[in-house]
Amino acid sequence: MVRADARENRARILAVAREAFATDGQTSLNQVAQRAGVGPGTLYRHFATREDLVLAVYQEEVERLVGTVPELLATRTPIEALREWITELVEAMRRKHGLGDALGPGARAAANEQNRGPVVAAIAAILDAGRADGTIRADVDAGDVLQLTAGLWRAAPGPDDRSPRMLGLILDGLRAQPER
Repeated sequence: MVRADARENRARILAVAREAFATDGQTSLNQVAQRAGVGPGTLYRHFATREDLVLAVYQEEVERLVGTVPELLATRTPIEALREWITELVEAMRRKHGLGDALGPGARAAANEQNRGPVVAAIAAILDAGRADGTIRADVDAGDVLQLTAGLWRAAPGPDDRSPRMLGLILDGLRAQPER
């Protein structure tokens, strides 16, 4: 069993690293330790390498995002839940871009592969709810929806951010249409 102070140190390191890597993918582990208020030894006990830390930050973000699906479905229609969830996914992918700068190509590919399944499953849960209530087309595939979102996070954020309009187009295409 992990001691409470060790859990707190790990959580603080992850929080500091998330912010630091999103801002500057070149932030050193010593800078992370200093900002987290722990010694380098404490950081290395939790994360042996830089990639271990970056992957843990990324994994935590994916788990947080995937964990929001039940609450969204309990409080919103499936289309509204999907809109909100994809908006969060887009923001997470934009933050991940900074994390990706801190990873080598192999680790980046491994992280994407490891987390694709839970993300697709989260999308599938929302789509299933929409199919069940008749608001989402029966032929929609969660992997296709994930692929479509890739263009959203690449849209420039800020005043010219086209992603909300593009997301509206995607969601309109997912809606079940009355038979003609």
